[in-house]
Amino acid sequence: MKLATIRTPDGTRAVRLDGDLLVDLGYADLGELFAEADWRATAAAASGTTYPVEGADFAPVVPHPSKIICVGHNYTDHIKEMGRELPNYPTLFPKFADTLLGAGDDIVKPAETDALDWEVELAVVIGTAVRRADEQQAADAIAGFTVMNDISVRDWQFRTVEWTQGKIWEASTPVGPYVVTPDEVGGVRPSLEVKTVVDGQVMQQDDTGTLLFDPVFLVRYISTVITLRPGDIIATGTPAGVGNARDPKVFLLPGDTVVTEISGLGACTNRVVGA
Repeated sequence: MKLATIRTPDGTRAVRLDGDLLVDLGYADLGELFAEADWRATAAAASGTTYPVEGADFAPVVPHPSKIICVGHNYTDHIKEMGRELPNYPTLFPKFADTLLGAGDDIVKPAETDALDWEVELAVVIGTAVRRADEQQAADAIAGFTVMNDISVRDWQFRTVEWTQGKIWEASTPVGPYVVTPDEVGGVRPSLEVKTVVDGQVMQQDDTGTLLFDPVFLVRYISTVITLRPGDIIATGTPAGVGNARDPKVFLLPGDTVVTEISGLGACTNRVVGA
């Protein structure tokens, strides 16, 4: 299934893609849906109001996750371009719900930076609460996958050795358009092409099969630290090709269009605008 949260005149609605229509699932958003124990059966059987895909206004797939955990340095080539050694453990940092945007929303370039960068990421969406998961529990906890653009404010990110202040700018992080269940993409360790295109130029291109720490491992690892709850999001890291690592450096400017795409999942297409 491909599931989404869309904006309507009556508020947000959780929907399922069915051909060229979006079928209302009876919940305000996917976070509400995933909180139900039998959400898979409910989503598959729903036959509510329909909306055309054409022109749909996609909200963040889960507008209010209890947590967003991001992973740094998880593709070999990206680690090398940043001048680092391969890690023994994942590097983790948080985001917050206020950072999220819909898949087609504008990205407002903050006036405080001239170093706005892109990062295409496979994002894992949790469908079952889990703590200290074993292998099977971790796999079963994955509701599906979506696309995230972990927009980064590099000059703020590198003010200190800890990155968070460059990663949590308000309304900066597109995520969507769909949560795609694992059965549609080859399972819980999918091998999917990831790509970033800025104004028609390919900037990043890799495959999620090359992740150092795969989605199941990350669910196990993070759930050791804290309970993962339905609707929580894990961003699994970005491949080589970020603007900050180029020579000369390249950053996003008002008027640019940045497309972050993962095969089988869809794309976030976002215009950069001035503050």
